[in-house]
Amino acid sequence: MDNIKIERTERSPEIDFDFSNNTFSIRGESYPEDVPAFFGPNLSALGEHLNGLNEGEVTFNFELIYFNSTSAKVVMKLFTLLDKTAEKGVSVTVNWYYESDDDNMEELGEEFGEDLEAAKFNLCAVDE
Repeated sequence: MDNIKIERTERSPEIDFDFSNNTFSIRGESYPEDVPAFFGPNLSALGEHLNGLNEGEVTFNFELIYFNSTSAKVVMKLFTLLDKTAEKGVSVTVNWYYESDDDNMEELGEEFGEDLEAAKFNLCAVDE
């Protein structure tokens, strides 16, 4: 599967899906005008890839500064997909990066992380 690299815009995050190394990242702000159109094809490709894994390691880095409620639903779907992948025996690590003074993103990360049962979750404070 070809890797996916989409540069960030003013309204949409950078997407960097490196299928060959099982390393995936979403960075920036996320409030695209059409969330399903932006994320849909990329999440389908990711889901197809992860569904085909039964072993190995997967790392997913979330480095979001802001996201709207529709994008939050996408993040929840991603966490579900990652946890299901981990339940199959794949070692899945989710890194949630947030600026050390951003309590809101820290709390959101904690809430998302609480839903994971099989995947490993790391809160990663970053100083500016």
